[in-house]
Amino acid sequence: MSDAAQAAERVARECYGRLVALLAWQWRDLAAAEDALSEAFAAALRTWPVQGLPTSPEAWLMAAAKRRLLHEARHTRLTRNPNVTALFDDDTAAPTTEAVPDVRLRLMFVCAHPALAENVRAPLMLQAVLGLDAQAIASAFLVSPTAMAQRLVRAKAKIREAGLRFDPPEARELPGRLAAVLEAIYAAYTLGRQGPDTPAGDLREEALFLAHLIVQLLPAQAEAQGLLALLLHAEARRGAQFDSGGRFVPLAAQDPAVWNAALIDEAEAALWAASRLRQPGAFQIEAAIQSAHAQRRATGQTPWHAIAQLYASLAQHHPGLGARTGYAVALAETGDSASAMAVLDGLPPEAVAAYAPYWVARAHVMRLAQAPGRAEALQRAIGLTEDLRLRDFLATQGG
Repeated sequence: MSDAAQAAERVARECYGRLVALLAWQWRDLAAAEDALSEAFAAALRTWPVQGLPTSPEAWLMAAAKRRLLHEARHTRLTRNPNVTALFDDDTAAPTTEAVPDVRLRLMFVCAHPALAENVRAPLMLQAVLGLDAQAIASAFLVSPTAMAQRLVRAKAKIREAGLRFDPPEARELPGRLAAVLEAIYAAYTLGRQGPDTPAGDLREEALFLAHLIVQLLPAQAEAQGLLALLLHAEARRGAQFDSGGRFVPLAAQDPAVWNAALIDEAEAALWAASRLRQPGAFQIEAAIQSAHAQRRATGQTPWHAIAQLYASLAQHHPGLGARTGYAVALAETGDSASAMAVLDGLPPEAVAAYAPYWVARAHVMRLAQAPGRAEALQRAIGLTEDLRLRDFLATQGG
């Protein structure tokens, strides 16, 4: 790969979301900002190999995108609109570097516009604001990359057709758009935990920041508190997830003394704050499950019966592959392997065919139940697992 292509790839990975947010903030047009930035990257790949790398590739791309936006505005006579011409001046309300995460959050709320289909709002945030490609996004929402790409293309066409602009919603509109924003933040954190070399490897800290910020902005929204508690519990155990040699350590084998006690306390405070609001939701139940796991730090035991009950509630009120798979594992850990297998067998074969956690769970339940077919399930899990560290761990479980 040429130096120019490497530089473009680095800027795309590190700065894409920030550049789109800045452009959209200045020009109040998400679709146009994304199109202009794509054109700027294409121009960079043509220009940089000939003229050499600019001193600041990010600034070069920003300037090229702005020129493209101005050209398009003049071409379509949008400059007659005072709401647009006021934004052509670089001295207007462009956010400072310190305010960028807040700007990105505002853009995420724009992507949750009610004119857009519900199933595309969170994916659109991950692409347009956080800079992920369709393949990475698809893995978070259990669809094929082709289906996700088509979904995103349709959403952007809808944005253009409806003339949706970068106008942050009013305060009264935020609760109605919150669910999609929380979903995107959770997906960003989950993808970011897969390792620094993945497309989302730098999003874990960004997701944590946004989760904290959402709670500050909307403290009366219990699901925002629930998501924060869930992420903090996950973050508290991050240091114990791999040993000194970089080998994966499953939760049951982790030393609770290594868990971050301060983060666990912060997570518990957020969960209690959520419970006091009496607004039940999926993130709160998931956070409660992680809170139950954290009890091992004090008791030395994992309360599997309580965890199974929480998963049952999650699967009943918020059914999904993850909830039902987790419920099966919890049932097996209580000693009810027959019910666990029944739950797994009851999931649609087409839905779980490429869902790696299902096959990991199935192999685990089969081991506890001493049931035949475990080796086949384990091999299926290994083949579907993308994280090399987890794959290496699974490969050691064949005995």
